[in-house]
Amino acid sequence: MLENPQRSQPNRRLRRVGMVGGGQLARMTAAAAARLDVPFTVLDPDPHCPASAGAHVVVGDPLDASTLLDFANGVDVVTFDHERVPIELVRGLEARGVVVAPGAATAQMAFDKAVARVGLAELGFAVPEFAIVSDAAGIDAFASRHGWPVVAKSARGGYDGRGVMFVGPGESAEAVSTLGAELVVEQMVPFDGEIAVLVARRAAGEIVPYPPVSTVQRDGMCAEVTCPAAVAPPVARAAEELAIRLADAVGLVGVMAVEMFVVGEQLLVNELATRPHNTGHHTIEACVTSQFEQHLRAVLDLPLGSTALRAPAAAMYNVIGSPEADDPTDRLAEALEIDGAHVHLYGKQSRPGRKLGHVTALAATVDEARSIAARAAERLNRSECELSACSVGERA
Repeated sequence: MLENPQRSQPNRRLRRVGMVGGGQLARMTAAAAARLDVPFTVLDPDPHCPASAGAHVVVGDPLDASTLLDFANGVDVVTFDHERVPIELVRGLEARGVVVAPGAATAQMAFDKAVARVGLAELGFAVPEFAIVSDAAGIDAFASRHGWPVVAKSARGGYDGRGVMFVGPGESAEAVSTLGAELVVEQMVPFDGEIAVLVARRAAGEIVPYPPVSTVQRDGMCAEVTCPAAVAPPVARAAEELAIRLADAVGLVGVMAVEMFVVGEQLLVNELATRPHNTGHHTIEACVTSQFEQHLRAVLDLPLGSTALRAPAAAMYNVIGSPEADDPTDRLAEALEIDGAHVHLYGKQSRPGRKLGHVTALAATVDEARSIAARAAERLNRSECELSACSVGERA
């Protein structure tokens, strides 16, 4: 098990939470903090970041060591809404006695894909065949053993489809020039489906998993989440057990998303995120305890909440910026016409391909929940001219 820095301070009472990054994850965590009366501050270069709607914002560069330390000295525990902070800075905070959740050793499993792949394999978790390479020759050598095409990933910094390429013969040099010098190259897995399990762990050792979800990726970005996952009950139980073992093995403190490939009855770990995650947004409405409240409970070493579903089925669709960079708030009324749709917009400026919000729906069946969420998300994603062409019957 990786070292857990909070265990060395069992009598320290944690209360004030500081989150590095003020994006939509921080925005939704701030809402949960307000309900619990937990003082919550974010560090972000933008005073008008999405979290500014509900959190105190310390304006500053989280990549600057002195700025990060000053921020940490004003809170009791530091956590993250992204993986872009160099892990050396996280280690520096710990060296100065700052409580960081998750700690640097755990966070590095999400911050650095090369470290994650090697670490997961050493811990005995099944992962796709992989190699760590630094040039085109390394990609070609891997493909000669495992076949084309292959998947190449930047070791650090990639998210929402960025930093990932599918590489065919003759494309290795382009992949290196695009993605950087250190790459994780992987075998293309012929999976039957993709699922994710959120798991929460507090410093005292209590662990709770959330019910597995099925995910749909488009252009490398999570587009749709449905719960329960479309897998047999034994596979779902195995996925929860895998996530629990992994949380214990890495000494997790906080919430972690474990994304997996389903290959028959085998589960391969694909990606980790040691923070709240897009695959858990449905938990705000769908579960007794949302992933955002759960993350706060875990990093403050408070009793964890129930992860039980409030309805038989749930679905979540992302709202993505259009090529026209339209503002989805202009179409909010159209989306709210859909009965049962729970709309969350993030206060972000629209850009093509940018996550601007999500829609959740609860229902008796997955198909019904998908229909509700998809219709509302489609209206938020469509331009005004497209909406004006809709018939009255379609808009009802």
